[in-house]
Formats: sequence, C-alpha cells, structure tokens
Amino acid sequence: MAGTDRFDVDALIEDRGVGVVVCCGSGGVGKTTTAAALGLRAAEAGRRVVVLTIDPARRLAQSLGLTELDNTPRPVRGLDTSAGGSLDAMMLDMKRTFDEVVEAHATPEKAAQIFANPFYQAVSSSFAGTQEYMAMEKLGQLRAEAERTGAWDLIVVDTPPSRSALDFLDAPKRLGSFLDGRFIRLLTAPARAGGRAYLRVFAFGIQLASNTMGRLLGGQMLADVQTFVAALDTMFGGFRERADVTYALLKEATTAFVVVAAPERDAVREAAFFVDRLAQEGMPLAGLVVNRLQPLPAASLTAPRALAAAEQLHELGAETPVSAAGVGPAPAHLDIANAPASSLSLTVELLRLHADTAAVRARQQAQVSRFAAAHPGIPIIEVPAAAGDIHDLDGLRAIGSAFAGGSNG
Repeated sequence: MAGTDRFDVDALIEDRGVGVVVCCGSGGVGKTTTAAALGLRAAEAGRRVVVLTIDPARRLAQSLGLTELDNTPRPVRGLDTSAGGSLDAMMLDMKRTFDEVVEAHATPEKAAQIFANPFYQAVSSSFAGTQEYMAMEKLGQLRAEAERTGAWDLIVVDTPPSRSALDFLDAPKRLGSFLDGRFIRLLTAPARAGGRAYLRVFAFGIQLASNTMGRLLGGQMLADVQTFVAALDTMFGGFRERADVTYALLKEATTAFVVVAAPERDAVREAAFFVDRLAQEGMPLAGLVVNRLQPLPAASLTAPRALAAAEQLHELGAETPVSAAGVGPAPAHLDIANAPASSLSLTVELLRLHADTAAVRARQQAQVSRFAAAHPGIPIIEVPAAAGDIHDLDGLRAIGSAFAGGSNG
C-alpha cells in the first residue's frame, strides 16, 4: 500500500481537542477489544477516560479485570496512573437507559404508568433500533456529565454488535421517526383532537383505522400501544430532539471515528460503506484499524519460494510429501546437502506451513490494498492477530503497543 498514510493512534488519543472516539464496524471485527485497548492506552498516557461498551458478551469486563459492568461507570484498577490518567468502564443497559429518559421527562406517576405498559416493556427491551438509539442517548448523557463534573476528558464508545456498521447511524433516526411518526400519532388522534365537532367528523375514520389495526395487531396490543403513546405524548418531541443533538455531536471536530475491520472481504466492504457514509454526513474519520492480520515473521520468504524449497528438500529424501508444486529455484542460502533426513522432513513441513501462512497474508493484504486504492488519503494501521484471547490488562497493553508499532502495510 505504497503512499498510504499510517494511522497514528497515539497522536489521536493524546490530542486534548478530541473528546469522543467512536469505534465502529461490522460485528465480529474486534471493536470491543479496540475500544478497550484505546481507552487503556489513553488513560496511561494521562487522559481521564470512560469506555462505553455495548457488547453483551462482557469481554470488556473480563479484560479490564472487573467482575461485572453495568449502566454505571466503574473504575478500572491496576493501570499505570503516573501520567495522571484514569479509566472507568461501563456496559450499556438498554432498558435502564430508556427508563432514565422516561424518569427525566415524566412525573413519577406518569413514569410508573409507562413502565407498567407491556408495549413499553417490549420497545425498551428488544425493539429494532432501540439498542443503537440508547447508545446515542448514553453517549449524550456521558458527554453532559463530563462537561458538568470534569470526570472525564475522553469518551470511547464501542458501538453495538450489529450485522451492519451503518445501523449505529441509521437506527436512532428510525426509532425516533417511529416514536414521533404519523402512524403512532394516528393511534391517539381522538384523545388529542380539539373540540367535539372535530371528533364527530373524525371519529368514523379513526374507528375504521382502529378496527383494521386491531385485527392486524390484536386488540390488546393495540390498546397497549395507544396507552403507551398517550402516556409518552409529552416526550415525543424529546426523542427526536435528543437524537438530533447527539447526531450533531458526532459531527463536531471534538469527535473522531475509528473504523475497525478484519482483513476479510465482507468486513472490509462494510468498512468502506461506513467510511463513505461518514464522508456524506460530514463526520470526522480518524482512520482505519485492520485487526487480526496474519503475522508473517519471515516476510521476505514468499509462498512460491517456500514451496520451491520444500519440493527440492523432498526430492533429497524427506518423508513428508509436498502437496503443491514448487515454483522457481530453491533459496541459495539453504544448506541441504548435509542435512539429516529427519531435519529435512521437519523443514519441509515448516516451509509448507510458511507458504500457507504467506498465502493467507497475501490475500488479506490484497483486501486492505483494494480499500486503500478506493479511499486514498485515509490513514490505516494493521494490527497482527494475537496469539490467544485477550483477557487482562496486559493483553490490552499488547494491543496498544501494536497500535504504536503497527504498519500501514
């Protein structure tokens, strides 16, 4: 990827003008680990950090040495605070965050009525888009608390594990539109209509609509929806307003998006879609992190040369056959004339393994190179795959070191 800028992660997290870092990408590409490693490295560089994860697998809690994470930021122990930094972590509780919104904008009596409503219980727990909307809501809350108390100067957000990275940007608007939309308002139009004459004219049409929706949704569900909407009526404008405020925050210069991808076709393509969308929305992109790149210690030994050497060794008497034909002459520096048979056999296996590894690495590099060619000027950093699962602070520090020492291909 000649000419591609290297993504300087340390410069990003040390920039005091950046107050929010959003790690985004499709599911399964290492967003949670990236967010945790960024947060830890920033804290040990002197930032006061809170990491918000939306990962229900709770891997962040384990890697940060916490027994659990919930909707309240908890301090992480065991980090180097010599630079004056701190690290808190929390995991989004979707329903609890929705409850907090209701409690903040309704009387205790009205809030209790909403909480008891079966439709609210469904919307707040599992409605499509609620998790992404509440991630935005919690980000807004954390930003407001940071400005009010000074508890943090950097918020790192691990976006929801959606199938599509775009869900994080699209779902809050979809949910806000649903809760503030014409369909929902139609359900309670009679209750809000002014004057009996208007109601007499309007009643027949509303009754037909209610009967139809009652057959489609079920009478009890329709009643629950109508009760829910009536109880939440004073909050409708607030949903869209808060979504718009947080959406505007994502466009500010104090926010930086870090797109995370694995070096596979679908993940890189999803990253490309997201990068294009950020550009369309005018949202600040810091760079691309390509996780889990296949390590290749002897990068100068290509797959064809390794296979050629393995074939020549096999012809000298190695017991292990080579599945692929060699290409080109064996490397001149290999001393094969006096090697014992067992050593030759082991070397054949190692050369063949290296050839397979080099082929995987070449495919991964090709995916990243295609992204770079289509998106010139976007900084990229490649992070090698870890030898095992990340389960403690040292593992996160190793990822942070890879950020600092990683390549751009």
